[in-house]
Amino acid sequence: MAQSATIFKVTLEIADIDRAYYHDHALTIARHPSETDERMMVRLLAFARHADEALAFGKGLATDDEPDLWRKDLTGAIDVWIDVGQPDERRIRRACGRAEAVFVYSYGGRGAGLWWDQAGAKLDRVANLTVVNLPFAATQALAKLAQRNMRLHCTMQDGQMWVADSERSVAIEPEVLKGPPTAG
Repeated sequence: MAQSATIFKVTLEIADIDRAYYHDHALTIARHPSETDERMMVRLLAFARHADEALAFGKGLATDDEPDLWRKDLTGAIDVWIDVGQPDERRIRRACGRAEAVFVYSYGGRGAGLWWDQAGAKLDRVANLTVVNLPFAATQALAKLAQRNMRLHCTMQDGQMWVADSERSVAIEPEVLKGPPTAG
């Protein structure tokens, strides 16, 4: 008998000072049986970073043709495609062809570094791709915040992020490995 997804209920209070976005979101997250708490919390962190009323969780691990998160416009075109982990370079290229902007949030310490060493050169010329690496200690600490019912506060300022529950706080300093080209 196949295991079913575990359901997590999250109240996420976001204060994104960089974007002047202040909003609370009531989320229901389905964690695939093979997904770790760390990966699920990185998905939640990516949601907080790109929070918008139209941002939605995809089927993630259950399908290859949907991202972990995405935002579509009113015509159904994909504005933002977000994957977490270390996706295959071909998957990223396909996503870049389908979406206006693609974001990958890698994590996993040394494994993430090795993945980027291999994929980075192949993806260097993809203009609409941003790759962000999250520190290993931070994602491990995020995983410890995972509970079936969560109330989390997420504050973002100057590229840094803080996620807290009623007892603990995790500071995250993302490292941008590849960003969109800058003008000038």
